[in-house]
Amino acid sequence: MLDVGLKELDAVLAVARCGTFRAAAIDLDVSTTALSHTIARLEAGLGVRLFNRTTRSVSLTDAGRLFVGTVGPSVQDLRNALGTVQAHRETPTGTLRINAAPFAARAIMQPLVIAFLTQYPDMHVDLVTEGRMVDIVRDGFDLGVRLASLVPSDMIAVPLGDVQRHAVVATAAFLERHGTPQVPTDLLRQPCIRIRLPDGSLFRWRFEKDGQQVLIDVSGPLSLDDASLVRSAVFNGMGVGYFIEADIIDDINAGRLVRVLEDWTPSSAGLCLYYPGRRNLSAGMRAFLDLARTFARQAPGPRPAAE
Repeated sequence: MLDVGLKELDAVLAVARCGTFRAAAIDLDVSTTALSHTIARLEAGLGVRLFNRTTRSVSLTDAGRLFVGTVGPSVQDLRNALGTVQAHRETPTGTLRINAAPFAARAIMQPLVIAFLTQYPDMHVDLVTEGRMVDIVRDGFDLGVRLASLVPSDMIAVPLGDVQRHAVVATAAFLERHGTPQVPTDLLRQPCIRIRLPDGSLFRWRFEKDGQQVLIDVSGPLSLDDASLVRSAVFNGMGVGYFIEADIIDDINAGRLVRVLEDWTPSSAGLCLYYPGRRNLSAGMRAFLDLARTFARQAPGPRPAAE
């Protein structure tokens, strides 16, 4: 199959437009010899002459007129398409697809997503939440948002600020019936809501105090893979729950849930945006990353290492 690129098409159109190889060469900023060779290679590949040449003039053959009449509009359409794509690099427009864990999506919604759309009204954000880890490249996402410890090693990470805390909670009525745990091992004698991780394994509750780390394989009547379902189960007195603090901090502050083992509850790595590469980022992507870095600098508390 003949391999014809935009360079060859531009060469034919320039000669047809300018009327001479010399004028077309000046128009294309190439040498007359290079232009002549480009046209000759194309004609050889097509097996037909596109131009009649004499020492004094150049004119299109019948095949050349057919070629220019057919190719000319298509080349213009191609240039328009390239210009449209280039505009995405210069002006934030189009769609930004983000995959995030549910709690991570809640954390970035107001300070990043809404702030971004307010600043760039021509952008659209498609935010997809799911607990399982996905390959953002394979599944067509521009960005992912996860805990720093879960970001794949081949991705570029942008830390989003302070570390995450966990919270262990139950209802006051539940604690009246079962007692308030004083140390993590007390949970082994109480019903707890087990957490199923995206890979299918059951999460062992992690505690830490004074350098001592404890992992507890709790038991209970339910195993769930969604924080909102765990919250519902805890509210209905089914057991003790282990949460990202941000998911239930309003319930704690309002007295709807009682926090236990707070002195044993560790912090974990903070959230990160991540994406596959630095080259040829769209204007929308660059603007969102810039906003994320500004947000991270303003966030209180310790931050993960910079990207």
